[in-house]
Amino acid sequence: MEYKLRIVTFIILDSFIVITAIFFSYFLLHPTLTVYSLPTLILSAITLLISHHIAAYYFHLYDRIWSVASVSELLTIVYSVTISVGTASLMQFAVQKDVYFRVMAVTWMIHIIVIGGSRFALRVLSERKIQSSHQQKFRALIVGAGQAGTVLAKQMRQSVNSDLIPVAFVDDDSNKQKLKMLDIPVKGGIEDIPKIVESHAIDHIIIAIPSLTKKDIQGIFEHCSKTTANVRIMPSIEAVMTGKLTVSEMREVKIEDLLGREEIELDMEAISEKLTDKIILVTGAGGSIGSEICRQVLKFKPKKILLLGHGENSIYKIDMELCQNVSVETEFIPIIADIQDRNRIFDIVSEYKPDVIYHAAAHKHVPLMEYHPMEAVKNNIFGTKNVAEAAHTFGVGYFVMISTDKAVNPPNIMGATKRFAEMIVQNLAIESETKFAAVRFGNVLGSRGSVIPLFKKQISLGGPVTVTDPRMTRYFMTIPEASRLVIQAGTLANNGEVFVLDMGEPVKILDLARNVIRLSGYTEDEIKIEITGIRPGEKLYEELLNENELQNVSVYPKIHVGKANPIGKMEIDYIIEKLLDLKEEELKELLLKLANRKNVNVNNRLTIA
Repeated sequence: MEYKLRIVTFIILDSFIVITAIFFSYFLLHPTLTVYSLPTLILSAITLLISHHIAAYYFHLYDRIWSVASVSELLTIVYSVTISVGTASLMQFAVQKDVYFRVMAVTWMIHIIVIGGSRFALRVLSERKIQSSHQQKFRALIVGAGQAGTVLAKQMRQSVNSDLIPVAFVDDDSNKQKLKMLDIPVKGGIEDIPKIVESHAIDHIIIAIPSLTKKDIQGIFEHCSKTTANVRIMPSIEAVMTGKLTVSEMREVKIEDLLGREEIELDMEAISEKLTDKIILVTGAGGSIGSEICRQVLKFKPKKILLLGHGENSIYKIDMELCQNVSVETEFIPIIADIQDRNRIFDIVSEYKPDVIYHAAAHKHVPLMEYHPMEAVKNNIFGTKNVAEAAHTFGVGYFVMISTDKAVNPPNIMGATKRFAEMIVQNLAIESETKFAAVRFGNVLGSRGSVIPLFKKQISLGGPVTVTDPRMTRYFMTIPEASRLVIQAGTLANNGEVFVLDMGEPVKILDLARNVIRLSGYTEDEIKIEITGIRPGEKLYEELLNENELQNVSVYPKIHVGKANPIGKMEIDYIIEKLLDLKEEELKELLLKLANRKNVNVNNRLTIA
């Protein structure tokens, strides 16, 4: 119904109700109409009509959506009617020094019943229309019978566009068991989910407890994973209140929800001083971590961001993305360069004079580097050396190197080269005005080379999902979390520290594979898991710090600094001179012994313990 037609219809309807109600009330109490009472009734009816429309305008009785009316809308009708009847009663007293109390009381009740009934009839018709379409909808179980769950259930029932119909609640609150919310029963607690899903033919499970921690979500999902129902999460109340999302915009459960710990939120305000109106260089800017660092840095409105990378396509993509989502305050300079090219790196740092360098460029794939150890050496060791020494030479304020948990007691060449790169940075920090630091973290969800994209691709092909060993565990974090840690470390860097994030408990890769299969809408019967055996250079268990590096005190909430002692600068320089002349097996042996602090003999001239 158009707005003008709607207003006219309600005005005519209410006018008829108001005028006839007082006469009906009078005849109900006094079957005979006297000449004495007729003028008073007519004047009362006119007063009621005028005062009702004024009150209706004030309380917006004509421009409300009554198909979703609730108690608050009923109260506005009560207020409006009370004001109009009270005004008519005052008029009666002013004219004849008397009030028809019983007549006005009955008139008040009739107004509320008939006017309220006319409005709520629209809601009844709307709900019947919606209910008639429920046969085509999916049956939903709502986890959480609190305020959020109630709002969600109400939204589902009232929305014609919703593809879900709430069938039952589950809630661990014993006071809610066997009760009904919006005529929807609370059927049990969280542990009853599998039984309820089966008995009520549930298609979807909606988690509607916005205050849940990641650990709570993990516990609920364990019960949900025993069913074939699709699992979704209601958006946070903050997202709904700020208008970013509506109640009905539920998202799928993501793998990061099941890490069992909250993401680390760092003090981004403290970083502003280091980045605002500064020149920032990011190596490996087209990669998963490098590109996210650029996005995070951008929030602080730097003067320039230098996007350095070897792959032209990835640099082109991040450059185009950032250019489309930024004000004119920040300039983006895409640079195609290889960190192994020392002269080129020195020229770039000399020309642009960055204030901060985030060094994310590296070879990170463990098995591939086992087959090509010299490439790992050239990129991870010599590339890092080039960028770090350029930072030192041209007085860059801060240099942060992205390292890995695989640098701790490494059995593989990739981890060994990263640990050697850490040592280079640590030694430079001793003599340089530049503040150097390295940041270690575990596997990054969704990054290139991460196991998650591999699992998803295998699932899309019908399986099997491959796991190298059922005992294998890894630490995991999200890409934004890892990038924030890197940026925060830049503000904490002072003397070549190795910063480590407290990443909670490690996750079994086998459990991760099962969760990805489940989140993709399949069961293990449909997508098989195949154990393939450990690949070259892999460890069953990763570490963030070894026993000699552990420190109990954190330098920032959830951030620790390790006592990772490097070998001396003379030893490093001597070994670097020899690296490129060594055979592959000699190269591996040397770097692994160095990284693991074992006796090393180089050409019978140098022994390092």
